[in-house]
Amino acid sequence: MKLLTRRSASTALCFLSVAYITVHAQSPRLQRIEATAAEVPGAARDEPLRLSLADLMKAYNVPGMSIAVIEKYKIVEARGYGVIEVGSNTPVTTHTLYQAGSISKPVAATGALRLVEQGKLSLDEDVNQTLTTWKVPENDFTKTQKVTLRRLMSHTAGLTVHGFPGYDVDDPLPTLVQVLNGEKPANTDPIRVDTVPGTQWRYSGGGVTIAQLLMTDVTGKPFPPLMHELVLDKIGMTDSGYEQPLPAARAAMTAGGTNADGTEVPGRWHVYPEMAAAGLWTTPTDLAKFAIEVALSKQGKSNRILSQKITNQMLTPVMNDVGLGFFLDKDNPGQFGHDGADRGFQALLTMNADTGNGVVIMVNSDNGTSLANHIVRRVAKEYAWNYKLQPENAGHQLFLLTKLKGIPAAFERYDELKLHAGGVNEQTLNTMGYSLLYGGREVDGLRAFQKNVQEYPQSSNVYDSLGEAYMKTGQTDLSIQSYEKSLQLNPKNDNAVRRLKKLKGETM
Repeated sequence: MKLLTRRSASTALCFLSVAYITVHAQSPRLQRIEATAAEVPGAARDEPLRLSLADLMKAYNVPGMSIAVIEKYKIVEARGYGVIEVGSNTPVTTHTLYQAGSISKPVAATGALRLVEQGKLSLDEDVNQTLTTWKVPENDFTKTQKVTLRRLMSHTAGLTVHGFPGYDVDDPLPTLVQVLNGEKPANTDPIRVDTVPGTQWRYSGGGVTIAQLLMTDVTGKPFPPLMHELVLDKIGMTDSGYEQPLPAARAAMTAGGTNADGTEVPGRWHVYPEMAAAGLWTTPTDLAKFAIEVALSKQGKSNRILSQKITNQMLTPVMNDVGLGFFLDKDNPGQFGHDGADRGFQALLTMNADTGNGVVIMVNSDNGTSLANHIVRRVAKEYAWNYKLQPENAGHQLFLLTKLKGIPAAFERYDELKLHAGGVNEQTLNTMGYSLLYGGREVDGLRAFQKNVQEYPQSSNVYDSLGEAYMKTGQTDLSIQSYEKSLQLNPKNDNAVRRLKKLKGETM
């Protein structure tokens, strides 16, 4: 099978003038990745299945993706593959815009740290001393410890609301204060402190949304132009912006989002007024420029945005290997990164500040992270990174094996893996099942969950998942039975309680 856009890849190549971009003719290394993007082990008697990039994209219902590879602090590959949306003939290019999801957060954090260096914000001051439009509601949890910018950016401020679903393009949009208070038309709960700030790590897009308001309150400027001034324009991120919704001219440059089952997102994408947490539109090339700038700043070789001193703070763990905006990796010194997911879009950025090697992958699909994880492994191998990889997820391998050879072959492989210590656990079939259930293979997904309850009959979690599969396939009575069994095994399963009320038509 040929790559979807092999013909267009060379014409889409962009020779950029920024000093740290030296993209040349397509290298044999990238060609090898395109030819074998993943290997899927089959049964013991079978050879591994080798998937080209086009094969992998097809298996994951991915219309398009873009990649930028960084080597020794320079972008050495920038390519687009596939088409901009389901049913389109328009090829992806290196200028096609994707939603970055939560990769918006470290870019926004860099802007906030720039304001710290300018003396306009403090890392460790109570944010209520600076906020003017809205204040973090005080309660028993904030009596002795306060919400600070450092804690907001490291997810240690004790705040609620993990993430945001966004809004349909025709929906009324809430103001940021309405989002913070959970007031209609906001579609998320109020953002509140419910644990003592500084005492535990818990991911909170809600906290980053407070940081967005903090930045606009202290400067008096709207967030999109402020981020252009603080970060994007300083390093030539010319294809990037936080405008939500997008102006028409930029909307014409976008990819359209794709659900896990391969159907298009209605309206092509969602709108995110929570810009700092989820609102960045960008490209892998622009995010690679950003990653390189952060890495060079840590080395003291660039200060176009931040000084070496504050960049070192940014890349120092606060708690649980999380710095100020970035996730860090104790197994790979110097490694920093983030991934992201908005409706119909997923992305991955990883970079090593010490070696100057990294990669950014953006995909217009809810299966993008699964695809990107395969590509990262191949990039690390082909570009000879000194990089300790996590073991491959057996559930994802079984999903691909189901797509390629059918579920009996996947179950045979699972049974072989069981013979090896640590080869599988109850999450293995759950991962496989959810990938199938929401990837257009509902019957196969249901079979995976049924097998999992046979394997782990005392697990509340696997019965909960089986209940969800029965519910999605319209088998209400069996769904109720599964959720009741889950609740019997774990009376504290609030999800089962909520689902049973809905299935039985009871008032929530």
